[in-house]
Amino acid sequence: MPASPVLWSLDERGVATVTLNRPEVNNAYDGALIQGVLAAIDDLSTKRPRVVVLKGNGKHFQAGADLKWINGVRPQSSDENEAASRATFEAVQRLNTLPVPTVALVQGGCFGGGTGVIAACDVVIAADNALFSITEVRWGLTAAIIIPQLCDAIGVRQVRRYALTGERFGAEDARRIGLVHEVVPLADLDGAGAKVVEQLLANAPDALAETKRLAMESSFGGMAVDDAAYARLVKLHSAKRQTAEAAEGLASFAEKRAGSWGRGKA
Repeated sequence: MPASPVLWSLDERGVATVTLNRPEVNNAYDGALIQGVLAAIDDLSTKRPRVVVLKGNGKHFQAGADLKWINGVRPQSSDENEAASRATFEAVQRLNTLPVPTVALVQGGCFGGGTGVIAACDVVIAADNALFSITEVRWGLTAAIIIPQLCDAIGVRQVRRYALTGERFGAEDARRIGLVHEVVPLADLDGAGAKVVEQLLANAPDALAETKRLAMESSFGGMAVDDAAYARLVKLHSAKRQTAEAAEGLASFAEKRAGSWGRGKA
């Protein structure tokens, strides 16, 4: 039996740990990992955790979408592509709206959708070896379904730089722009997370839930983006995947070359 793409556990304090578990592909997400995240949230919702800690197994936290999976979804019907985008959106948004504090511990690469995942968490601690990038444009895709969370986390001005350039930036720059709250040596990552968890456990659960809800109601994205707006983002996200430009971008990834933009191939 293959290992589950998402693992979770709950300790006696009510601290849940959800672990992305595809280290062989740097925890890149595919349909199975997305469904694993949704299933973990469903299971945990019956256990009433106090805090949720999100981690990634292996050297990297989360490398964005598995582009081999994306390339397999792309030629399917519009409905099937939209369903894939909707599931991805739902996984991020359900993390975003969990009524308990969430803490992400980031090591190594955190790319594409991974940046949206951490933007949807309440507290983010990065190891000093963490590296970030909002990569979608590099492959002829868009980050439509995570733009609201990113705008909440780092502001429109920073999104307009990093989501357009697709450039990589390190942990200290991520802290400077607000994507992460704290940077620690890699060896201290779990300890720093444990310290934040203890601080959260010292606080009243209902007060935490209400404070989080009120903060999100005041935000640009998150709960302030209504269902119709998200439906539009899902459609844009899925439709872009089926364009000629995306086909060229995904081919460039598979062939380990630069995309041929504006030279007749896209």
